[in-house]
Amino acid sequence: MFDRAAARDYQSHSKLEIAEREDEANAMALRPIIILPDPKLRLISAPLGQVDDALRKLLDDMVETMHDAPGIGLAGIQIAEAIRVLVIDLAKKDEPPAPQFFVNPEIVWSSDERAVYEEGCLSIPEYYEEVERPAKVRARFLDREGKQREILAEGLLSTALQHEIDHLDGVLFIDYISKLKRDRVVKKFAKMAKRAADGPRPL
Repeated sequence: MFDRAAARDYQSHSKLEIAEREDEANAMALRPIIILPDPKLRLISAPLGQVDDALRKLLDDMVETMHDAPGIGLAGIQIAEAIRVLVIDLAKKDEPPAPQFFVNPEIVWSSDERAVYEEGCLSIPEYYEEVERPAKVRARFLDREGKQREILAEGLLSTALQHEIDHLDGVLFIDYISKLKRDRVVKKFAKMAKRAADGPRPL
């Protein structure tokens, strides 16, 4: 038989369990990153009409996934979500995380000046090539709260933005290198995917 104190304890315990379940539901989660030659990487992502809690949860998952990889940028399509979202975090290892969120990003201006960076991609792991892009870009986007923003990006941020926005248009950084190199990379990852699909071979 419950007395009033026991009932209060039970109610408090129940509320605690509910809160813990809600925290678990809201916790960030790692998402699998799709790898070349997955054809989804060539999809053109669709724009979003609004920023809501479900999208914010997805953005947080993307940040968690990007940090775990680790990487400095991740587009929605890289976790098989064909929507125009991306996240970037240029904080160094000894600095606190500083993720930036971009919904429906678009480049509205780019400089004539060019810059070359050695780029890599979480969807093409452990492969790097120098890519030339505009040194500065101005981008317009919605932030994590759905507010319209505009930034002038230069240096690594400019490169990262252009790289990730390319993903939203089905473009990969290997599209900027020679056809010979690109074909070799695609063939290499196709073989790796086939071996993974076939599973271990008997001795």
